[in-house]
Amino acid sequence: MFIYFWSLVCWYFRPVIKWLLRHTTQMCELQRICYGELAGAPRTLAVEESLKLSRNPNIKTLIAYLNDFADQCAITSETKHKILKEAIATVLVTKKINPAAHPDFAKSFGKCVELIWGYRQLCVQCEDLRKTPYDADNPEHELLLLKLWNLLMPYEPLDARVTKQWQHIGFQGDDPKTDFRGMGILGLENLVYFAQEYPSAATHVLSHSTHPRYGYAFAIVGINLTSMALRLLRDGSAKTHIYNYSRSLPTIRAFHQFYCYLFYEFDGFWIHSKPNNMMEFSSIQEKFENSIRTALTNKSTVFRINISVDDV
Repeated sequence: MFIYFWSLVCWYFRPVIKWLLRHTTQMCELQRICYGELAGAPRTLAVEESLKLSRNPNIKTLIAYLNDFADQCAITSETKHKILKEAIATVLVTKKINPAAHPDFAKSFGKCVELIWGYRQLCVQCEDLRKTPYDADNPEHELLLLKLWNLLMPYEPLDARVTKQWQHIGFQGDDPKTDFRGMGILGLENLVYFAQEYPSAATHVLSHSTHPRYGYAFAIVGINLTSMALRLLRDGSAKTHIYNYSRSLPTIRAFHQFYCYLFYEFDGFWIHSKPNNMMEFSSIQEKFENSIRTALTNKSTVFRINISVDDV
């Protein structure tokens, strides 16, 4: 009840407060944010909130315009400049900002727009990959799966396409395709990216997964962490990291990097937890996810893999 009441108060008094601040500072809210907040998540999150709460019809039209581009995955290196230029021009005119008097605003605001709608587009791209089922009749999917094996087990050739050897890297049965049902091709792309971009870290984690006491199913856990990473992306929790991590338009690479961090850190978290068996996986993963969510509430958070080899 209190939250509802406070929301009403903010809704009615926000325009008054904005008007007073504009006349005392001679700057609109977006200017105050771009000049007063640190680059990355602090500034971008504040700009995003300001745009979302705006009642100005021009701003609302701009948001719908940008949403449409992002939802169609139409923001590319070729179209980005034109889209950002139009967004900046709309705000300059709507907010009556003199670009000559405020030359830094356009650059700061444009970067925020790039991150906000790049993130939205990234969500769409990841969801499209998740909805793409693994197809054993698709040569590209089969080659990607074989690549995963060769990256993780370079000295052990596969006896056949369907073989118990897949269990050596943590798949449940003789044919890995059934394990990708929940996360589709996104789960496989995450695993391959981790093994390819961080071979020593992936080998390190794989060795832990075969530990006689604390071992776990490497691939299955990896696919579960894809689900976790996607959950954090969808609900916006990952914005803090992505906005701080990305120097330009966030791409699928940003999601893969985020996933790699989660996999590497979860491995250490699992070993440190000293589980009795795999039955504890759900509770340990929940604790791990809560710790990640807590870290992401800090607007300065950015995750980077810090590789350290141990003898567990």
